[in-house]
Amino acid sequence: MLIEKLTEITSRRELFVNLTLRELRSKYKRSVLGWTWSLFNPLTSLLIYGFVFGLLFGATAEVGDPSGIDSYAMFLMCGLLPYTFLANGLNGGMTSLTGNGNLVKKVYFPREILVASITASWVVSFLIELSVLAFALVFFGNVVVLWVPMVLLLVAIEVVFVLGLALMLAAAAVYFRDLQHLLGIVLQVWFYSAPIVYPMTLVHEHLGETGWKITLYNLNPLVRFVEAFRDVMYDLRFPPLDHLAYLIAVSFGALFAGMVVFSRLEGRIAEEL
Repeated sequence: MLIEKLTEITSRRELFVNLTLRELRSKYKRSVLGWTWSLFNPLTSLLIYGFVFGLLFGATAEVGDPSGIDSYAMFLMCGLLPYTFLANGLNGGMTSLTGNGNLVKKVYFPREILVASITASWVVSFLIELSVLAFALVFFGNVVVLWVPMVLLLVAIEVVFVLGLALMLAAAAVYFRDLQHLLGIVLQVWFYSAPIVYPMTLVHEHLGETGWKITLYNLNPLVRFVEAFRDVMYDLRFPPLDHLAYLIAVSFGALFAGMVVFSRLEGRIAEEL
């Protein structure tokens, strides 16, 4: 059944492109600044978190190894952008069916395409933000251009992970509308569970270098994504192969689980909407 579903979705590539373009056009429709807002959001987060943690709490960044960069702002952004894409992708994907109820009830098409198109629209924003970050890193001495292929690979892996979770949330949210409120709480907890505003050295100081506590902490996929993006963009080095393999396995596992859950809940989606 999953193979048949994948074949059906693939045959509707034109619909996917059109829905993605619709999402991109509507995102900043009738906005004076348009896509400039996609730059203001991470910059605002940078200023807030940089002020609170960098100035008030005196948080410091690890010196890039081997890049030698020492900038808390760049350290913060390398971890913040992957999380922002995760949060936007899950929030947008979860409401993709409930927000397009009229379209779902009028005509049949693979409903997964709605989730995928909204996720794809956030990928565009993610790539724009990463491009701006890359230019900023060049200013600090990091020649990230040479690492673009590795960055794109990490983006592709995270897209698979986010899409899998979004498929599960989108189908479940049709039946359980409280998920929209619960997700906000989960994302807040998830944010502070990963080394975004604090370095991994701080985690090792409290949890140790080995043991079940640090092992459990490292099983968090967001921890691995943040560290992988930071390895490539901040440190200018390849992520450890076992970390990369873990991310690939978790991401494709999430996608498989998302498609299974979606297919099982899809039957009564139109009626529930």
